[in-house]
Amino acid sequence: MAPRRWALWHQGPRVIVYCLLSEAAAVVFTLRPYPVAVDRRTAVTLVVLLVLGVVQSETGRRVERIRRRVSGTPHINMTSVWTFAGVLLLPPVLLAVLVGGLYGHLAVRSWYRLQRVPASRTVSNAAIILLSCYAAQAVLRVSGAADVRSALTRGWAGTFAITAAGATFFVVNALLVLPARREIGRTAEALFGTWSDNGLEVATLCLGAFNAVAMATLPGLVVLVLPPLLLLHRTVLVKQLEVAAHRDEKTGLYNTSGWHAVAERTLAAAARQRSTFGLLMLDLDHFKQVNDTYGHLAGDAVLRAVAESIIGAVRGRGDAVGRFGGEEFVVLLPGIAHPDIGAVAERIRRAISALTVQAGQLSITGLSTSIGMAVYPQAGTTLQRLLDAADTALYHAKATGRNKVVHVADVG
Repeated sequence: MAPRRWALWHQGPRVIVYCLLSEAAAVVFTLRPYPVAVDRRTAVTLVVLLVLGVVQSETGRRVERIRRRVSGTPHINMTSVWTFAGVLLLPPVLLAVLVGGLYGHLAVRSWYRLQRVPASRTVSNAAIILLSCYAAQAVLRVSGAADVRSALTRGWAGTFAITAAGATFFVVNALLVLPARREIGRTAEALFGTWSDNGLEVATLCLGAFNAVAMATLPGLVVLVLPPLLLLHRTVLVKQLEVAAHRDEKTGLYNTSGWHAVAERTLAAAARQRSTFGLLMLDLDHFKQVNDTYGHLAGDAVLRAVAESIIGAVRGRGDAVGRFGGEEFVVLLPGIAHPDIGAVAERIRRAISALTVQAGQLSITGLSTSIGMAVYPQAGTTLQRLLDAADTALYHAKATGRNKVVHVADVG
């Protein structure tokens, strides 16, 4: 897993110190004494993994570039197929060569050409991956297996050792990435990625384990991992494109079509089950002044911060938050009725009022929002009627002083 785009010299002192410490730790662990001789078989293993990793990267380079463009969460790449195999087969020094070679190739051939990713980021990414590899190797040895070959002689105990090493790699890598990011999201998805993202990482670790077993028993079989890996790569891209088509580019919330699709499903379910749901329409007060005073980039930062505040203030996974364009947001609240919907709306309003948004050297405060509420089926039995009702309540909130919550039933 690699952190989202950042340049080391653009980060705060905390991030810079953390990255330098992680790089120093990777060097220290690489150069520590390790009682294993590098024989011809080990050297050949390194070359095979490195060559296959480069071949896979070159073959899937176009797909990887598109994935990075549409990815809105911490990006999961495919290098674990090779690096985790290295954990199970190589001593630390050669493992460092493998990681350095793979990430150096990715940096030059994919990342730099796409996003002009600075060398500092590539080095820190590689250091974090290497530390994750060393943690996995430590767990493997504690479990009683020096490498995959010794694990194969230990039956179920060897299986447990390899599984524990993979789980350690996954967890340590996810945790080490967090401090290297200047902006840390408030939700679990923003912190660690989606279920599908993490499922992809688990899948590549599993392929890495099978890679190592093949190298230790029938080395020729290792090339068979390439076709399913490339197919997995393209399948993940298709899924990401489907998700991106329903997401707002600036905030990561549902866009208009994505939110309407979720709302229509909720409406159909509510009609079948004779249940209820609520809608909130939000409009930031005087947002044009933010753009005029601070610029559109600062305005985009405000929109992202407001989106995170709304997500943090709603009740959980079932609630759907969308952006309809400009400074207008909409929230779907399944299974809620009046007056509970008012409590959620007030929580959102207070969260936005308390925001301090950092945009470069600027600190933007004093934000507020007006909110209109409507509940199915009292305010309407079609989605458009409910949206019109919530919009009417929103207009009333704007016309009567702003920075308030109004239910459509209270509009005279």
